[in-house]
Amino acid sequence: MILKQVISQIKNLFPAPEVHAHCDGPCGVYDPASARITAEAVVSMTKKILELEHPDIGDKSAMIAYHNTLSRYVAIKEEQAQKTKEDLLILWTDYFKPVHLEKYPDLHDTFWKAAKLCSACKVEVSAQHANELMDAVQKIHGIFWATKDRDVSFVKAS
Repeated sequence: MILKQVISQIKNLFPAPEVHAHCDGPCGVYDPASARITAEAVVSMTKKILELEHPDIGDKSAMIAYHNTLSRYVAIKEEQAQKTKEDLLILWTDYFKPVHLEKYPDLHDTFWKAAKLCSACKVEVSAQHANELMDAVQKIHGIFWATKDRDVSFVKAS
């Protein structure tokens, strides 16, 4: 029991930093599928937010349930938009090389616009922008697999 307390105090005094990485080593494992899944979640949450019915203001329990559901949908939408952005930026900065730019000269613009759509989907509730994000992810999917000379279908989960 005392050992656990000592270890806990040491951890509190010297916390380990939180780190994030896809792979700083040459793992070579890249796939836009994760961006598709998170972008789909953005579309789904956006639809759910737009379809959510506002209850009568006088119904306190219904209002609480509404605000709880709305805040959960918004939090998920924003989290998934951020994950989409992170997945896309990893592909853009770690996978794609100058040789790919020769074949796809609009590559930087495609990724830049997709990242901007992720940001837009975080700060607003727009079915148009959510769908444009899915289209951008699909375009990146096509470019990615073409660089590997593979024809991989873009299949949505929903």
